[in-house]
Amino acid sequence: MKKMHVLDLARTGRPMDKFTIPVVIVAIAAASTIAWSQAPAPNPNPPKVYYITPLENDAWRIVRLRGVTFPPNLDSGFHRHPGEQWNTIQDGEITLTIKGEAPRTLKAGDTSYIPRGTVHRNQNLTDKPAHVIELNIMDKDKPDAEPITE
Repeated sequence: MKKMHVLDLARTGRPMDKFTIPVVIVAIAAASTIAWSQAPAPNPNPPKVYYITPLENDAWRIVRLRGVTFPPNLDSGFHRHPGEQWNTIQDGEITLTIKGEAPRTLKAGDTSYIPRGTVHRNQNLTDKPAHVIELNIMDKDKPDAEPITE
């Protein structure tokens, strides 16, 4: 009797064709490449952290002030933070989209507040960099942001 793989027998009652596995591997690789190419590119400019300090009377949260440069055509992708975020646009333009709302274009001097857990994204849809000051009050020892892929 020919040797059969358990999964083949459980699913079909017959052994898998020897060409099935390579075809499945190629299909998975192609799908992964497409998904990867659609993911937002990381910001090549690391934020400049001005300070991080514990939140007074709350050892589980921190206060962080930082400057972020958004290069032209950058899309942060939808994400959420483990805390609150306040932004002030220093120069350039940022398009802020809160999931379920119409996008808003923020220009120099404009501010935004993003409550804890709000799914949103920032895009620089222009051909010039944008500079933003961010103030965050976030949970200590948690990642800055959680990507949302839905």
